[in-house]
Amino acid sequence: MPKTSARLLALLSLLQTRRDWPGTLLAERLDISLRTVRRDVDRLRELGYPIAAGKGPYGGYRLRAGTELPPLLFDDEQAVALTIALQIATTTLGDSTGEAAARALTTIRQVMPSRLRHRVNALQITAVERPAIRPAAPIDNDTLLALGSAVQAHEIVRFDYGAETVDKPPRRVEPHHVITWDGRWYLVAWDLDRADWRTFRVDRINLRVPNGPRFTPRQLPGGEVATFVTGRFRGADDGTTGWPCQGTAILDLPAATVARYTRDGIVEDLGPYRCRLTLGSWSWPSLAAAFARFDTEIDVVGPAELTDAFGHLARRFARTAHLPDAPGGSPIPGSDRAAPAHSE
Repeated sequence: MPKTSARLLALLSLLQTRRDWPGTLLAERLDISLRTVRRDVDRLRELGYPIAAGKGPYGGYRLRAGTELPPLLFDDEQAVALTIALQIATTTLGDSTGEAAARALTTIRQVMPSRLRHRVNALQITAVERPAIRPAAPIDNDTLLALGSAVQAHEIVRFDYGAETVDKPPRRVEPHHVITWDGRWYLVAWDLDRADWRTFRVDRINLRVPNGPRFTPRQLPGGEVATFVTGRFRGADDGTTGWPCQGTAILDLPAATVARYTRDGIVEDLGPYRCRLTLGSWSWPSLAAAFARFDTEIDVVGPAELTDAFGHLARRFARTAHLPDAPGGSPIPGSDRAAPAHSE
């Protein structure tokens, strides 16, 4: 039987890989008894890990989100990837988020094994972004998180807006979406006092607490947040971005991550690790490739042409990679569209 410390690390590693673990399966994977599994789970709880136990003759365990952040377990590849991401964040985020990333990077380096610390210290990254059309305003992370929570909970929020708030009542709105556009964060909401839809820059919002009562979400004009926002910002009657092909997909990435590399699209926050992205391009295959550059799981919302474009690219890439039995396929509409003069 492995030592207690080794067993605890192995058990914690397993609990982090899936949502639910039957006790018998954990015992089998660790080559220990079910009674030992129960004792080791109790030890992890004493260390601050919130592990829930299911009922039944065999039981089951789940690592829940806790009120405090317990020690995390990373393998070598995860630790190196995390430090690289934090280095990029410290050089591209100029607000409090960048400062927090720098502190997190220092903390992780201090606890790294020497073999990894030498590898990471040898890699110094400075990320240079293309200049924005207008500089992004600093965002208070607490405000952003509070607005996102209010959107998810359908709670009315009150806030002072802008610099001139003396003797003015707070705005009362039903928050519907937190998005980014051209490097800035916006709140899309129904203004209760003006009885109309409004977009508010998050950097100008000073929230008042507590939140108001819950509300039933209204239907956005145009049905989709992308249609509404592009119509407001671009002034287009049809709500399009001017591209001949436009589509929407859900990515398994935080909205803040996607927003930093998206200037011409709309990013909608759907939770800690998911967002909805709307982009435009000159052809459907190029639009699919624009989504694929984020290197994550993609769930196409629409239209059907975008889904077909992913299939078209999959067949093309399979032929390029000389995969056996790579399927052929006829071009999809728009795939033979000539590239614009500025394309490379």
